[in-house]
Amino acid sequence: MRLIGLALVLALSLVLAPLAGEAQQSDRVRRVGVLMGFAENDQVWQVYLAAFKQRLQELGWTDGRNLRIDYRFAGENTERIRIAAGELVALAPDVILVSTNPAVSALMQATHIIPIVFTWVSDSVGSSFVASLAHPGGNVTGFHNFEPALGGKWLELLKQIAPRVRRAAVVHVPEITANVAFLHVVKAASASFGMTVTAAGVRNAADIERVLTAVAREPNSGLIVTPSPLTATRRALITASAARLNLPAIYSFRFYANSGGLLSYGIDQLELVRGAASYVDRILRGANPGELPVQLPTKYEFVINLKTAKALGLTIPQTLLLRADQVIE
Repeated sequence: MRLIGLALVLALSLVLAPLAGEAQQSDRVRRVGVLMGFAENDQVWQVYLAAFKQRLQELGWTDGRNLRIDYRFAGENTERIRIAAGELVALAPDVILVSTNPAVSALMQATHIIPIVFTWVSDSVGSSFVASLAHPGGNVTGFHNFEPALGGKWLELLKQIAPRVRRAAVVHVPEITANVAFLHVVKAASASFGMTVTAAGVRNAADIERVLTAVAREPNSGLIVTPSPLTATRRALITASAARLNLPAIYSFRFYANSGGLLSYGIDQLELVRGAASYVDRILRGANPGELPVQLPTKYEFVINLKTAKALGLTIPQTLLLRADQVIE
């Protein structure tokens, strides 16, 4: 009987040992790194990060309880981005959330092992972040914020809201491949709208003021402002300059319109970061990032700033007002 009892104890110990290990694993505080290509005091991005944390909490992860989140805000400076990426990798987090193409590049140079989930990124295949959208491979996956095809839509909306515009200047950062792709798409679509499209490359705040002033010298001009860390962080400068120079302009995200921009058309950013949080959750629970497909935008929002339109002397067609997700008055 003692032998039978001992055998039962040994058998139970073999069964329960893995379960105990799983319990210890689940009790372990997990670590998430966050690398933002924006300034820490940017209130727009703080709202998005709050949505990210809220979604994680809904999925069972609470910062300070079973999760620790380490933040690095690098702004636009390439060297600061590189240093911040190295700092996060040195902390050996379980997964890193990252925004902007330059920040993804810096992280990929720093690690080929730690899972990376990106947001605010475009052309991940062309940028060599992933092998393909369906099968990323490696340690990187995430969510695209925009697709070059949007360029034609921006041109169409600009023409509808400001029929007087005959010449559209595409404000872009020449070093960002996705910005150049937007430029090509807008140029290809220009003939169908009877418009001329010119490139307006910018690399810093001084360039923005100089370029917009030059555009305004040409009659019947308007702006298409492509998404980039530079144009996002300098949105107040861009929208104020466009208003002062009487330039109708379309932007890629709601926060431009909230900052005084005429209109915006782009992906719902809150939906994006909530999706990124879901991917972080799946990776924390054992999913392989290389097997999680890169997600393309599915939900867009259209915002019109009626106050800015009136200041520019524009009468917004009722059809556009009815289509808008938000009208700022």
